[in-house]
Amino acid sequence: MLKIAYSPIYMHPLPDGHRFPMEKYELLPGQLLHEGIVKQENFFEPEKLDEKWILNTHTLEYWNKLKHLTLSKAEIRATGFPLSRQLVRREIVILSGSVQAAEYALLHGIAMNIAGGTHHAFADRGEGFCLLNDIAVTANYLIDKQLCKNVLVIDLDVHQGNGTASIFTANPAVFTFSMHGEKNYPIRKEVSDLDCALADRTGDVEYLRILQSQLENIVKVFLPDFIIYQAGVDILESDKLGRLAMTVEGVRNRDAIVLNLAKSLNTPIMCCMGGGYSSKVAKIVEAHTQVYRLAQELYF
Repeated sequence: MLKIAYSPIYMHPLPDGHRFPMEKYELLPGQLLHEGIVKQENFFEPEKLDEKWILNTHTLEYWNKLKHLTLSKAEIRATGFPLSRQLVRREIVILSGSVQAAEYALLHGIAMNIAGGTHHAFADRGEGFCLLNDIAVTANYLIDKQLCKNVLVIDLDVHQGNGTASIFTANPAVFTFSMHGEKNYPIRKEVSDLDCALADRTGDVEYLRILQSQLENIVKVFLPDFIIYQAGVDILESDKLGRLAMTVEGVRNRDAIVLNLAKSLNTPIMCCMGGGYSSKVAKIVEAHTQVYRLAQELYF
């Protein structure tokens, strides 16, 4: 059974006019149920993760600042979110969802998190709508619990996974691959194990050709026991922050390349949704929905 992490807290309200599109976290589960892609029993609400696993990735100083709401004004500004106790709780639940989805993936081959993909969070700070790095915490959790020996992070959000790259700079057990917009946020990029920076207006044909080639090259030198897939849909041409020119069909083909790779390698994969900022939320939801359709078609 395809297991999907979701909690009502994903819909944590933000002040009016804030640009972060929270409604997709409510609409996506509804769309999956409406289409009959999944049933209610496919969803699970994440349980609270022991903070020792957060501290396995994030520094104690930073974690204490989050817990006690003592981030400086500059640190809060860098996250893009107004800081609150409810927001920190939301980040913990999202992170827990990715960890538990990864455990389900070990059982069923694939599992999903409606949210997650918080790849801009560093060990000691938050950035770009990300306070805690669920990708990094999940990878460290799996390896440290000896559930796998190594992890491949495939980050296909339009923005570089700078926090994830920084966290795993000196860790050969985690291979970080980020394919992102060359001129997009963050201005100062970190160094992943493999970075692929795309020119503005890159479209379906070129994007998919590059992705297929890069993934083939990666598995020649790094054979993963587990894959974490950051499936951001801010690569769409309609995205307000994206600058690429991908169609909805192109995003589906991208997802198919990644899921087929995992299936062919017989490697468990956990998918987290990442960004999406199109002006029409229906397009965001449709682009995200595709990866769930593919998961059901390929695995169940």
